[in-house]
Amino acid sequence: MTGVGDRAPGFSLRSQHGETVTLADLGGAPALLVFYPFAFSGICSSELAALRDHRGAFDDAGVRVIAISCDPMFSLRVFDDRDGFGFTLLSDFWPHGEIARAYGCFDGDMGAAGRSSFLLDADGIVRWSVSHGVGEQRVISLHLQAILCLS
Repeated sequence: MTGVGDRAPGFSLRSQHGETVTLADLGGAPALLVFYPFAFSGICSSELAALRDHRGAFDDAGVRVIAISCDPMFSLRVFDDRDGFGFTLLSDFWPHGEIARAYGCFDGDMGAAGRSSFLLDADGIVRWSVSHGVGEQRVISLHLQAILCLS
């Protein structure tokens, strides 16, 4: 798994709006990459809603929130349209789970990304990460505390 102090693996993925987003597109800004198993599932929906509801704290810290799953781009569009997350959702659909594998959080048995988060500094170095089990909800307060380490 990609660990603290490692350079974040690059990526080029399509957003829920069909735009290609790369690690370089972050433009030297910190980012929180949130890998999640499945759009529309209960835990994933509530986690992304919690990130949406705390978006002001991430914006104030200058941290861009990016959520990544192996769902197709069109599913992510409907997911975002339904729940209005207000941040980028990226599709790691094909090659299936390639970026989740690069970060070490692909669950081959499930065929989906695991529940892992990586906080990157402006230079693309991982400064904090956490992983949870598939049925274990992410603790958003830990993510909010982690952004303080970028100051």
